[in-house]
Amino acid sequence: MTFTSTRSNCSVTSLEAILRGLAPDGGLFVPSARPAPTGGDWSTLADAERAALGSLFDDVPETVREDAIRNLLAKFPADDPVPLVDADGLKILELFHGPTGAFKDVALSVLPVLMVAAAQGKRVLILTATSGDTGSAAMAGFANVPGVEIAVFFPNTGTSRIQRLQMTTPSAPNVHGIAIRGNFDDAQAAVKRIFADPQIRAEAEDAGITLSSANSINIGRLVPQIAYYLHAAAKVDGSFDVVVPSGNFGNILAAYYAKTLFGAPIRKFICASNVNDVLSRFIATGTYDPGPTFTVTNSPSMDIRKSSNVERLLWLVNNGDGAAVRKLMDDFAATGRYTLSPAATAKLQAEFVGAFATPEETEAEMRLMHDHCGYVLDPHTAVATAVAHKLGYPKDGVPCVVAATATPYKFPETCLRAFGKDVLANPPPAFVAMEHAPITQKQVVDVDGIDAAVRALF
Repeated sequence: MTFTSTRSNCSVTSLEAILRGLAPDGGLFVPSARPAPTGGDWSTLADAERAALGSLFDDVPETVREDAIRNLLAKFPADDPVPLVDADGLKILELFHGPTGAFKDVALSVLPVLMVAAAQGKRVLILTATSGDTGSAAMAGFANVPGVEIAVFFPNTGTSRIQRLQMTTPSAPNVHGIAIRGNFDDAQAAVKRIFADPQIRAEAEDAGITLSSANSINIGRLVPQIAYYLHAAAKVDGSFDVVVPSGNFGNILAAYYAKTLFGAPIRKFICASNVNDVLSRFIATGTYDPGPTFTVTNSPSMDIRKSSNVERLLWLVNNGDGAAVRKLMDDFAATGRYTLSPAATAKLQAEFVGAFATPEETEAEMRLMHDHCGYVLDPHTAVATAVAHKLGYPKDGVPCVVAATATPYKFPETCLRAFGKDVLANPPPAFVAMEHAPITQKQVVDVDGIDAAVRALF
């Protein structure tokens, strides 16, 4: 399989795409063709990963792919790493049983192995922006990986206490957590700009360093996420709808790839937003407009207004027309918004539905699910179930799968406020240990200091 940019017709191997992270023209790498049917078995997560990695990363040696799967299973040691649980008429796909309690742990257990193979002995500096969960999963995934250093930029305010501890207590010498006086959009914009800056790239190369990313702008982060939707399809054994709490759009795009590239029988893709509802408005109108307001909410990992992975969706709904995508992104750079053509809007709305939940609705949903069936949701998954209930899912007798993206133990303050009492018995030992761990990552920079922080690592 080769990969092309969403903005041009370049062609690279999967290893090149993984190592580069971002295409040279600022676009994102996408598969250049639909993979040939593999006839693979999706009945276990390992088998589903073999199908996804084997089809899309077929030029990666099989031994490397198998090492990546073994690394994943070592981080998710349960017999059923991503269980599908019935709760109040919904099917909750629990993706949070990895080391940092978030769905990002799946792909960020696979990516380090792929990255080392792609680097072929070169030194790599990974730059990652996070709204809360990607950073901690990336730091855990790349800790002590030979030849790789990682810098994670996270908002100095707005994350949960546990999320912050996960990013400020790591002690591996190759891991750097850097707080910024800004939000996720600021961090992501800076990281993408650095990747596109020829001067910074030249300075890195002079120092013998290749810059890459662990965000879902990197196709090596996105492809492993396809597997758990294939695995869910095997468990449901028939058509289903899927609801995904979405901030940067990567997780729901992985579900869309599971259908469009592998034939998973997903009927509708329900994009659940918090009050930073750029994505749900985009789906409803065909216009992407972040607007002037950024709100810090009780679902902080979704406090995002500029969703990078939407660009891959633009490429798909414009039938692989890189020039059309470039025009949209130029419009966005010039005016802060863009509008799809009527044909692309119709294609988007044929498969996607969007809605949002307020912070108050989110906490009310947490109480409702607990009262109805005893299930304790984290606030991000509660956004998804609130949207599912608001839109009347499940409907037409078709099961509705909800991507549960984090453990509630990451958000004890919100849980205490939502339930009025402590319902989180027996927290994970790693979370307890963090409470007593020394703070090792103390750097805080202004947004305009991110470049200097990166250069200091050359």
